[in-house]
Amino acid sequence: MAYFYGNQDRIDRRGKIVADIFCAVLLAIMSVAFFGVLGGIIAFLILEAAIVGVDFVVPDEHASSGAVVR
Repeated sequence: MAYFYGNQDRIDRRGKIVADIFCAVLLAIMSVAFFGVLGGIIAFLILEAAIVGVDFVVPDEHASSGAVVR
């Protein structure tokens, strides 16, 4: 799935990046709080890998078959 689309302007793109960074920081903090430093880092990496993996599988409005749009 494409991260940005041709019809997005600069504000939408930057907002999406800021929101993703904010969510990643919150997930990292919660992972460390629940599992400790080493376990939190491992849990965070596994969680982020799963989230990125789902982004490539779930279809969006531009690719109804779930194929990656380039």
